[in-house]
Amino acid sequence: MADILPFPARSEDRLRAALRSLDAALAEQNEALAEFRGNLSLLKGAVSGLDSSVHAYRDTLARTADDVAGANAAAKRLERTADIWLKG
Repeated sequence: MADILPFPARSEDRLRAALRSLDAALAEQNEALAEFRGNLSLLKGAVSGLDSSVHAYRDTLARTADDVAGANAAAKRLERTADIWLKG
């Protein structure tokens, strides 16, 4: 069963109760904002780590592409050499 809270009779008491509620809401909002800022900091770190990983992956892909291009050129040279020998 729900508790029934008494409503303050005097306007000063109502104002004090409202101010206490407002103070509590502001404190809760400050805590939430601090937590949000902390999470933004964690997100920044995660994005920075991801950025570093993507750059490293891109560099690895570029080196691999160079290696593949070199292997392709070597294979074409061997093919031309084999063609010359077969015709020879």
